[in-house]
Amino acid sequence: MSDPVQPAPRFSGTDNYIATPDLNVAVNAAVALERPLLVKGEPGTGKTVLAHEIANVLGAPLIEWHVKSTTKAQHGLYEYDAVKRLRDGQLGDPRVQDIGNYIVRGKMWEAFVSERRPVLLIDEIDKADIEFPNDLLLELDRMEFFVYETRELVKAVNRPVIIITSNNEKELPDAFLRRCFFHYIRFPDRETMQSIVDVHFPGLKKDLLREALTLFYDVRDIPGLSKRPSTSELLDWIKLLVIEDIPPEALRAKDVKNMVPPLYGALIKNEQDVHLLERLAFLARRERG
Repeated sequence: MSDPVQPAPRFSGTDNYIATPDLNVAVNAAVALERPLLVKGEPGTGKTVLAHEIANVLGAPLIEWHVKSTTKAQHGLYEYDAVKRLRDGQLGDPRVQDIGNYIVRGKMWEAFVSERRPVLLIDEIDKADIEFPNDLLLELDRMEFFVYETRELVKAVNRPVIIITSNNEKELPDAFLRRCFFHYIRFPDRETMQSIVDVHFPGLKKDLLREALTLFYDVRDIPGLSKRPSTSELLDWIKLLVIEDIPPEALRAKDVKNMVPPLYGALIKNEQDVHLLERLAFLARRERG
């Protein structure tokens, strides 16, 4: 009698990654349905790290495909290095007789031939051309592709768990969206953010954490801010506050407009927002006389 098939581990966050209940549901649903999980959200909300943590929970190898503006769907399958073959032919290299020596495997090929079911991260898919997602539809559906140069059909040994991230820089095609399970990671509320900070700074003084979070969310709520600080920037800022031994009272203010946060360079990332904070502080001081 064969042993019963063990169910796959369910994702519920990790010691290093605080996941909300709705995110846990989305991850487990995508794994069960064998559909790509499309994750959107503000930069810095943990979309990329999510794939790492899913791989840890599943005990699966992680294969990362980081998309750039010049990335084509074909790059994820394979590339034929004709230039190198021509150069080797000019040098009399015998390898030119086998065209397979000049086929460079892409990340999807790597995922398809993995002996263990992998987690494939397609990171920041919205950076590429609008046709990029459409060009992957067939491969994502059939879990196979054809290598024309070698007349080889590559099929997935184990269907990978696919995590696709997007910063919402451009709309994705409807046909692509239909094939995905979608989840939007909302920016963490104060309670969730406190749990996230606790993971990274377990010994942080409560009064410093309280004042830091208050000031952080006040800054995020300033009207006209072009780039609101993210979770990763908050963690960098708190690390600096600890290193520089900034006291909690230095962060305390009745109104964030009365001050520019200490070490604000960890939170504010462009000169327009720095000038906005400085103007608000100047106006508040002038109003107080």
